[in-house]
Amino acid sequence: MLYNNKQHYLKENTDYNYFYLEKTLQILKLIFLLLISFLLEAQTGRKYSNEFMNIGVDASALGMSNAVVASSQDVNSSYWNPAGLVHIDDRQISVMHSSYFANIANYNYLAFAMPLDDQTAIGISLIRFGVDDILDTTKLIDQQGIVNYDRINLFSAADYGLIFSFARKLPVQDWNYGINAKVIRRIIGDFATSWGFGFDLGIQFESNGWKFGLMARDITTTFNAWDIDKERLEDIQNAISGENQEAPETTELTLPKLQLGVSKLFIFSYDYTLKTEIDLIARFEQNNDLISTSLISINPAIGFEFGYTNLVFFRGGIGNFQNELQIDNSESLTFQPNFGVGFKYNGIHLDYAFTDIGDQSTALYSNVFSLKIDLSIFR
Repeated sequence: MLYNNKQHYLKENTDYNYFYLEKTLQILKLIFLLLISFLLEAQTGRKYSNEFMNIGVDASALGMSNAVVASSQDVNSSYWNPAGLVHIDDRQISVMHSSYFANIANYNYLAFAMPLDDQTAIGISLIRFGVDDILDTTKLIDQQGIVNYDRINLFSAADYGLIFSFARKLPVQDWNYGINAKVIRRIIGDFATSWGFGFDLGIQFESNGWKFGLMARDITTTFNAWDIDKERLEDIQNAISGENQEAPETTELTLPKLQLGVSKLFIFSYDYTLKTEIDLIARFEQNNDLISTSLISINPAIGFEFGYTNLVFFRGGIGNFQNELQIDNSESLTFQPNFGVGFKYNGIHLDYAFTDIGDQSTALYSNVFSLKIDLSIFR
């Protein structure tokens, strides 16, 4: 009797494993087909847009030069890798503010995430990158040729990104996946507006203490459609005689991007930790990245986080390596270093990063602050 029960047990578990193995293979096949499809799309794309969605969020991640696609496991995973959302235990919110170009441009971020059960989590986040109070001088000179400063108006150029995230654990242990659905809204005063839509796919898995992550952004090629006000376009076209502004194209494509990362956490004497990560960021275009071909360009990002008693954190990283062409036609390698600190107490995380969106020689550095709160502290 015991022997028969054992046989029955083994048969049930074998069928169970085969069932989930088949499901996992189907999921991996779907992921492979999606990757192939956006590789083909990348070869046909000719326009680039929505670059504000590539800046990054969360001061702790920016301090590590954005090398977090494998280790991100909180509310900010909605942006970096939605697969990481399955690791949150309760509701979390995150906010961030930073200014660029001597406070001309403001970048703001708000996110919320929560688990649905021990297998699934969802999130929503909003990004705004805008330049406000721009002088509109298209009507500065009236029809009689007289300068009238009362005819100057102010307008804003703002980009918005709304991200809906879904994450779930795969049947295979320590494997997770996540999907983002993105809505893009871009506004240039009353001159022009656009809507855009796209999807991201993220994967994370862990093996022997090593964490691996893959983030595929804009896997279906994000499409933006512009609506241009014809009357306001005429104001621009006729602003300077003989230098008319041509009507711009009304469609844009955001090409796919890949970010692959590997991370490892080291613990020393219980109180000291060191989290390290190396990422490879790939674009399907030729540019000035460290590795650049006609098909793909690859740029590394390296980051670390040193922690003490899970209370105080010091972060650093380097990324954005560029082969810049000099005046004498020679090339010079530039890079972007980032630094940051963080404090964590009773579910409240306050982080700061000293960073920029260019390299160490041409762009002004910015101060980035972010706050993350685990809402369980209010229970």
